[in-house]
Amino acid sequence: MSNKDISQLFVKSLQTQKLESSIAKNENKILLKGLIGSSLSFLVSSIFSKNQKLTVLILENKETAAYHFNDLEKLKNNVLFYPESYKNPYTTSNTDNSNILLRADVLNKINSNPNNYLVVTHYKALFEKVVTKSELQKNTLNIKVEDELSIDFINEILFEYEFSRVDFVTQPGDFSVRGGIIDVFSFSNDKPYRIEFFGDEITRIRSFDLESQLSIKNYCEIKIIPNIQSDIKIENRVNFLDILSPNTSIFLKNSKYLLKEIKLLFEKSISTYEDFSDSTVQLKPQVLFSSSKEIKSSLIKHKLIEIGSNSIFNDNEIKYDVKPQPSFNKSFELLIENLNNYEKLGFQNYLCCANEQQKNRFSDIFDNLDLDVNYIPIILPLYQGFIDNDNKIV
Repeated sequence: MSNKDISQLFVKSLQTQKLESSIAKNENKILLKGLIGSSLSFLVSSIFSKNQKLTVLILENKETAAYHFNDLEKLKNNVLFYPESYKNPYTTSNTDNSNILLRADVLNKINSNPNNYLVVTHYKALFEKVVTKSELQKNTLNIKVEDELSIDFINEILFEYEFSRVDFVTQPGDFSVRGGIIDVFSFSNDKPYRIEFFGDEITRIRSFDLESQLSIKNYCEIKIIPNIQSDIKIENRVNFLDILSPNTSIFLKNSKYLLKEIKLLFEKSISTYEDFSDSTVQLKPQVLFSSSKEIKSSLIKHKLIEIGSNSIFNDNEIKYDVKPQPSFNKSFELLIENLNNYEKLGFQNYLCCANEQQKNRFSDIFDNLDLDVNYIPIILPLYQGFIDNDNKIV
């Protein structure tokens, strides 16, 4: 059984069909109860497959978001992770260039073709505002093969974008010039570009590997985007939710906690800003960060599906009957007994393994114990298993 097949098992329940119908009828503001572990990943994956509209999953923290992102990557294509760019307000010296690259990549992709993507994010990532689509376009350098552009011109633009000229590029924000070649590591691509010139004409553009310097892919056209998170010259910013189309489906875990955390982060940003000396040039917190009031106002403009035991937006409730897996304390006898008990109750057991070796190891252990066990093994490492009483699957 493929990962796609297993993901479709979760869509058969009446609850999921009701949710799909509500979304299709634009009956936003729904509360989902009873989802445990990776059952949330299965549900979000199935809704995205059905609707083929931009879908966003917002979770409590980076770790939980990363776990569900890994689930969804196994179940679906075109899944994006949207992280925070730094840990605390105004600590730009501690920014993570790889995260800035991911944020720019997400913005670039959902601006270009939003319906193709499922985005996973968390509260702290939403706290940071983003540049508007028009500002992003204004601060993007488009380069095509056969363009007439001088190396000096691109050199000046990159300095204006606050790129660093180095001998060899190693991270986003670096560029180097050697003869008729410019290497540049944009914040819109996870590999650096090599731009080759003949005079003032661009003859070839390719990405390359940092270690081997070997070419990876040729391009007819590329976009070079600066670090749009820390550029203090850009004041026209909005919260991430405001760049999403109104028909975006937003799955939000524990909305009360979200607004509480955003409120605390915003208060901290104001306190930090006030500690700066008058000579320090910084944009105000209201420009760089989202308040809980702004986030709340933005959420209700979309198809909002809350997840948790209570709601601050919704009256329409859909309850799933999903339970967590028990702990087997490394006892294979207990595992086998549990699987066989569920099989007698009419459930189908799926044993999700990280790889083929683990799958074979389980098979060998069961054979050595000489006990009958009914299950279907699949290569699908999951965040957390679950027992779905609605669909009768374990």
